[in-house]
Amino acid sequence: MNDPDSSSTPKTDNPDENRPETPQISSKEQVIVVGGFNLIQKLLLIVTGFLTLGAAGVEILNVYEKGEIELADILLLFLYTEVVAMVAVSYTGQGSVFVYPIFIAITALARLIVLQGKDMNPQNILFEAGAIVLLAIGAMIILRFPRS
Repeated sequence: MNDPDSSSTPKTDNPDENRPETPQISSKEQVIVVGGFNLIQKLLLIVTGFLTLGAAGVEILNVYEKGEIELADILLLFLYTEVVAMVAVSYTGQGSVFVYPIFIAITALARLIVLQGKDMNPQNILFEAGAIVLLAIGAMIILRFPRS
């Protein structure tokens, strides 16, 4: 009979010994690959920041040409501001990177509610407001209980 405790591979208290084999990467390869991906990440973050600033500039120009400021315009500028903040946090590595996408989602949902206006189905307002509440709770949990 087979005893469940006796298997063909010996079990040890060291978790690294129970892991499957992983290919060994030389330190030179690791520096090149990780450094290359970090460089690509930084460049894409810079491009994202500049494109966001350009989009914010276009929005400000549209508001100026229109001659009036609407709540949807202000919320859109908040979205751009949050994207710039997310880029800054991602670039510097300081702060919680996960909170800014939640803030962006909350602002986008609020903007969606404002844009849909009075013609929107009341049930949809409740769903979107519920999503905002869930996102706010998630952000609060992330900020209150940081990883150790």
